[in-house]
Amino acid sequence: MVRMDKSFKLIVLVAFLLPGSMIASVPAGAVDLKIGAVNAVKLLDEAPQKEAALEILKKEFEIRNRELVSKQKKLRGLEDRFNRDAAIMSEADRKALERDILNQNRDLKRDQEVFREDYNIRRNEEFRKLQEEIAKAIVDLAEKKKYDLVVYEGVIYASDKVDITADVLKLLKSQYRP
Repeated sequence: MVRMDKSFKLIVLVAFLLPGSMIASVPAGAVDLKIGAVNAVKLLDEAPQKEAALEILKKEFEIRNRELVSKQKKLRGLEDRFNRDAAIMSEADRKALERDILNQNRDLKRDQEVFREDYNIRRNEEFRKLQEEIAKAIVDLAEKKKYDLVVYEGVIYASDKVDITADVLKLLKSQYRP
């Protein structure tokens, strides 16, 4: 438990009980604060680091994506063959082809799910890196331009007077090394 001395308790009590007390009557403009707001959506959309991250993901998953497309085409070919030739096939050949189609379809669905999970994990990792870069750029800019408060996420409205998104974006672009 924090112990307060009697004079501090008295000041707090006076501030809350007396109408027009010193603390309660300080005009809002008396404190000179430099406040900025950042549009998170705009930064995430326009930062060059976003395009670089998407390109990394594209390269990383390109081969696996092509393999999945190839498996889909192969499966479609088998399904077309089944639809076209099932009536003239022997029962054993027809059942074997049906089993092959079912197995390949199950394998394809499993491979697609694994691909989606892996891609989402990597996308989230890249997104976190981008968010960290943005946060660092905001802090760097705030310290450089001596802001007292910068609001980033959860802003419902910010006037152009306090919006520093363009400055942060300019800093991100200057820090970007392709």
